[in-house]
Amino acid sequence: MAKILITGGLGYIGSHTAVALIEKGHTPVVVDNLSNTRIDVLEGIEKITGVRPEFHQLDLAIATDVAYLFRTHNDLDGIIHFAAYKAVGESVAEPLKYYNNNLTSLIYLLQEIAKGQRDIPFIFSSSCTVYGQAKDLPITEVAPVVPAESPYGNTKQIGEEIIKDAVAANGIKAIALRYFNPIGAHESAAIGELPLGVPQNLIPFVTQTAAGIREQLSIFGNDYPTRDGTAIRDYIHVVDLAEAHIIAVERLLAQENELPFEVFNLGTGEGSTVLEVVEAFERVSGMKLNYRFAPRRPGDVIAAYADTKKVNEKLGWKAKRSLDASLASAWAWQQRLGKD
Repeated sequence: MAKILITGGLGYIGSHTAVALIEKGHTPVVVDNLSNTRIDVLEGIEKITGVRPEFHQLDLAIATDVAYLFRTHNDLDGIIHFAAYKAVGESVAEPLKYYNNNLTSLIYLLQEIAKGQRDIPFIFSSSCTVYGQAKDLPITEVAPVVPAESPYGNTKQIGEEIIKDAVAANGIKAIALRYFNPIGAHESAAIGELPLGVPQNLIPFVTQTAAGIREQLSIFGNDYPTRDGTAIRDYIHVVDLAEAHIIAVERLLAQENELPFEVFNLGTGEGSTVLEVVEAFERVSGMKLNYRFAPRRPGDVIAAYADTKKVNEKLGWKAKRSLDASLASAWAWQQRLGKD
């Protein structure tokens, strides 16, 4: 059993990872500033697992908050770092907000690890946005990291560079997991994606439109050079994603890593267009969506889907849940929210 700090642990992916950690016998310590989630996510984690994890409301972009965390938890066995702003469009509009939060929190965490001179494995929540618009598909981990299409993507690129340098200088062991597009919810519908305000991601906007919360879904761009004119993404179930984090941290704890800093793609290996996702949702939900086409959104790429050979072979992990299952779970979560 390991004691694992989860930053941003009441967020979408963080909360599902907390559940997966508990189910594997580990002890999560959850930290979140509640900027894009709610405290009652703790209740959802407890409902699923029977365990209410230790929680601290802290802002990791404040040095004293990070120092307090490490002073009061000097027995951590690992860190999974999710805490970051994550909306591509918002990052284009408010770049300084993203650079300040996403990079400062990372630096403070790594500084505290280095100060303690303890080997604390570090898992970084990275993103396929580091590849920008890749020339070759599917995207492998050796694809060039090209200039980012958005400040959000740039914070992930810079974040990986910071970690790589810290690993070399301070003997830290780290894995960066480059996610494609997480969707879905836990099968219990006790936790799921919970954006505050207007959703920035496709699926919560889809489910909120189906539920009548949003009048209409906007599909940004129908003139892309794809099979139906809409952008292509690799949509991965959030529980599959969470399970990969447990395998990654256990790899470092067991000292099975081949390099001090490793990088893995997390995706299904298949790309779906936005229209295909809409059609799949209508099929699994029995709902017709009101949607319209809108101009392309700044920062969006045409197509991105993963080559998963490396993570399949090295971590023994493979996405198990289908697009239909992911969308059905997201709809079940939305319906549960409507009853609260």
